[in-house]
Amino acid sequence: MLRRLAVTACAVAALLGVNATPARAATPGWHRVLNDNFSWSVPTGAWSDCDHNTDTRQAYCGGLPSYASRNWWAYPSSWPDTATQRHYAVGGWYDPASTLSVSGGQLHVRMWRGTGSVHSATVVPKAAMGLRYGAYEERWRVSHAAPGYKSAHLLWPNDNSQCCEEDFPEGDWDSSISGYNHTPAGDNLTAADTSRTWTTWHVTRIEWKPGSVRYFLDGRLVDSTTQDVPNSPMNWDIQNESSLDGESAAPNSWAQMDIDYARVWSWS
Repeated sequence: MLRRLAVTACAVAALLGVNATPARAATPGWHRVLNDNFSWSVPTGAWSDCDHNTDTRQAYCGGLPSYASRNWWAYPSSWPDTATQRHYAVGGWYDPASTLSVSGGQLHVRMWRGTGSVHSATVVPKAAMGLRYGAYEERWRVSHAAPGYKSAHLLWPNDNSQCCEEDFPEGDWDSSISGYNHTPAGDNLTAADTSRTWTTWHVTRIEWKPGSVRYFLDGRLVDSTTQDVPNSPMNWDIQNESSLDGESAAPNSWAQMDIDYARVWSWS
């Protein structure tokens, strides 16, 4: 969330830059379940028809080739983003077909606005769906920032119970990178502002273990908590959407994030 005839799983994995089997853990307790370097390509338009078995490991986008859809899913175009759900003046709707592509070893997230709503984008690595504890790491940068666009790459309850969120990185792309352990209502249990900008390359990592959550930016611990730590299965949603902090995307504007790799470890 591999089937190939006459080709070994390891050979396919080498071609795609994805581990077919968990690698030996670098630290006791961690077992890698995804290592995607985006050494495959799909054009804009391919991330379509994503409204199948939503929010499960069986979810898929019908427009994606099998080598992409077996590892990745995206929020379908029928879903509103957070600003639209809150009835903000300018909100967005998820539109993976017009916002997502993979080329040059990167996943490109290009959100945009014409004269109506923002076209938002969230991708979900299926190996990270329904894990109870794990580590979630990505290397990324915002290659084109504009007011009104943001990220909230988050752990969200697999059962949609809305008990809690773990958001890192989060913030408007023209501001600084923050992290929040909070409730969906916005009550911040812990918060961290790194004072770092979105427009240079960074590695962010969430480590969620029994009784603790830690956020790392470029290998440095920036926040940790042992209070109100989730203990039920979560999904990792790499969510990008309209701003919630008073900015509105201008008509005919756009902004882009490039993701160099995504890695996930389970915990046992």
